[in-house]
Amino acid sequence: MKRLFDKKESWSNKERNAKQDENLASMLKLGYKKSARLKTILDENKINPKSIKTREDLEILPVTSREKLVEMEMQKPPYAGLENSSVAIDRIFTSPGPVYEPHLSETDYLWARAFFAAGIGPHDIALNAFSYHLVAAGLTFHNGLRKVGATVVPSGTSSSQVQVQLIKDLKVTAYVGTPSFLMAIITKAQELGFDFKKDFLVKKACFAAEPLLPSLRQTFEREYGIDTYQMYGATEVGDVAYECSQKSGWHICEETIVEIVDPATGRNVAPGELGEVVVTRLNDIFFLLRFGTGDLSRLITEKCSCGRTSYRLAGIAGRVGDAVKVRGLFIAPSQLKLLAGKFENLPLQAIVSRSGHEDVLTMRVENVKKQVGTDNWEDNFKKMFKEICTVKIDAMEYVKQGAITPDSKLILDQRQW
Repeated sequence: MKRLFDKKESWSNKERNAKQDENLASMLKLGYKKSARLKTILDENKINPKSIKTREDLEILPVTSREKLVEMEMQKPPYAGLENSSVAIDRIFTSPGPVYEPHLSETDYLWARAFFAAGIGPHDIALNAFSYHLVAAGLTFHNGLRKVGATVVPSGTSSSQVQVQLIKDLKVTAYVGTPSFLMAIITKAQELGFDFKKDFLVKKACFAAEPLLPSLRQTFEREYGIDTYQMYGATEVGDVAYECSQKSGWHICEETIVEIVDPATGRNVAPGELGEVVVTRLNDIFFLLRFGTGDLSRLITEKCSCGRTSYRLAGIAGRVGDAVKVRGLFIAPSQLKLLAGKFENLPLQAIVSRSGHEDVLTMRVENVKKQVGTDNWEDNFKKMFKEICTVKIDAMEYVKQGAITPDSKLILDQRQW
């Protein structure tokens, strides 16, 4: 028997498009009245909001990159004027940049569809190992788990040893977090003398924020009996897509319009072709239209045997531009430029590598002054870096003057996926 979260997931594409087009037109009409920034964008591009009636009409709007959103929010904090000026925001999240995101709504089904598709429900006790501090991940995943009836253990970023204790004592059945952290928890459990498969009850895992390598998925499923699911989203637009039991692509959420576009032109590519994932989340609070995630993917239009009729994303094939995700959080060149400016335009470079199943962030800086590299200087530098980029530095590398040229990439991603 096919089980779906609601009837929307089995709509015909005609029904789905008609309803989303209706919601899109309403969003544009409301946004033009309530959002100063959206009104400016439309007016500057000589676009009548009434002319955008369907998802196809979105092409006349510019794609807003994350870098552009950061710039817009710096000009007009906190939301760049994209918010509904007459709505009280109940919760504000942040992400590196900084970017401030108003919480959409308690009634939004954020991540609930993904958890339902993974078979998580009232019978489950779910460990949520995403951070609850400032960023959207912890609380939005928490709310999604509650919407499917699961009991949530808000473990956040507690140490792997604490996570092992919680899983054991509370008889946790499902894990939500990054794949590398689950492997760290399993490793810690083994160090403590446990047999993870025999001694614990974790049988399902939902992953987000970093890739799930095929070899690691095989390890989880074959060696530890954990059924794994991938979820995909962005803090600026919420959940975007998720895997079902067939694991043959990621179903696009009913609350979003996803386009696959040519990064150079912003125009849609043909189904099946690779392009940038561009998302418009249908809501009446935050009017961020055509958000460019910077991720590359393609659409799968064939029907899925799970019963869901939405198009699917064929995973993530890479990144557009230079922003890089480290341990689930983006680091952008603009942040490193800001950091360098705070240290008298110090030449620097971020190196992202991989050790086992974990990202490693090394900061390379030039030894331009005596104090560079001293304990106090390094402590201050690491503190400032974390304030600007949120991510923690794993190692420092000091190089001679001139080693980092003006042509050097600010972020060098050496990982092999």
